[in-house]
Amino acid sequence: MKNRDTEKSYTKEEFVDKLRRLADCIEKNENFRISLAGEAIYVPDGAQFSIEHERSEGANELEFQVKWGKS
Repeated sequence: MKNRDTEKSYTKEEFVDKLRRLADCIEKNENFRISLAGEAIYVPDGAQFSIEHERSEGANELEFQVKWGKS
């Protein structure tokens, strides 16, 4: 698998739908599937979760991270 760094913007409604589906899968110990930039991504139920906050020059960024595989 080659390295990849992709970001996609969503409307508020689309973002809420994605988060809700992810949360439902986490609660049910199910894998989560999402398509991003033409590729299907499968997140296993054993993934690790973290929240990251960054602040720089007056701008803030909040990232909800889901990691699996090699750390």
